[in-house]
Amino acid sequence: MSNTAYLFEAIKTHLRSRSLTYADVASGLGVSEGTVKRIFSRKRCSTEQLDAVCEFLQLELTDLVRTLPRSRRLLEQLSWEQEEQVTGDVKLLFVAICALHLLRVEEIIRDYQFTEAQCVRKLLALERIGFLELHPGNRYRLLVARTFRWIPDGPISRLAKREMPDFFDHSFDQPGELLQVLNLRVSDASRVSLLNRLRKVAEAYNEQHVADSGLPPAERHPVSVWLAVRAWEPRMFKALRRPLAGRAA
Repeated sequence: MSNTAYLFEAIKTHLRSRSLTYADVASGLGVSEGTVKRIFSRKRCSTEQLDAVCEFLQLELTDLVRTLPRSRRLLEQLSWEQEEQVTGDVKLLFVAICALHLLRVEEIIRDYQFTEAQCVRKLLALERIGFLELHPGNRYRLLVARTFRWIPDGPISRLAKREMPDFFDHSFDQPGELLQVLNLRVSDASRVSLLNRLRKVAEAYNEQHVADSGLPPAERHPVSVWLAVRAWEPRMFKALRRPLAGRAA
């Protein structure tokens, strides 16, 4: 997919997130709905039209461009050594997460205990490992794929597991929160099918994250989503199992 096509897909994500239709865009731009449909079907328009769409959605074109993939191969995962480097420096890890959250340098130093120089040094360290690309004016561009994830049971996953008690020490009764534990039995085919649905849920959260990136930080709250699926039985239940040799035929 070309960068232009990705740009229009990003705009469509913003439209969906705000429950806006092509008719709404047409009304806002003062053109026919057919014109808007042609723009999005062809994924091509004039610079003036693109600016008008962004103004209607209250988006900065630069924010959309930051979400576009590069022609170079994007990072799907860091190496074990790179994850160790990141976890060994809590401020480096924090800036990496802020970059994934698409926070600007000025927003980081305004809300957290960083000087501009400290923040830029961490961004340069992330640039050296290929995590992002730093540009003049302290702007950066992520070089990670949409499917980027930490190594399963790697240094960062292990760090997250150590933080699990803090995560779960919560009532989960606020709007937008959920804690639901299911213990059930399903077939192997069903497990695969349900897992694919969960992956789509994760993709939906990621799309919404990108769609909301143009909003002020005060309107974007840090949210953590834990999706963990495995064949598992609590140890207290395992202790009740009969030894294999003693089970009835």
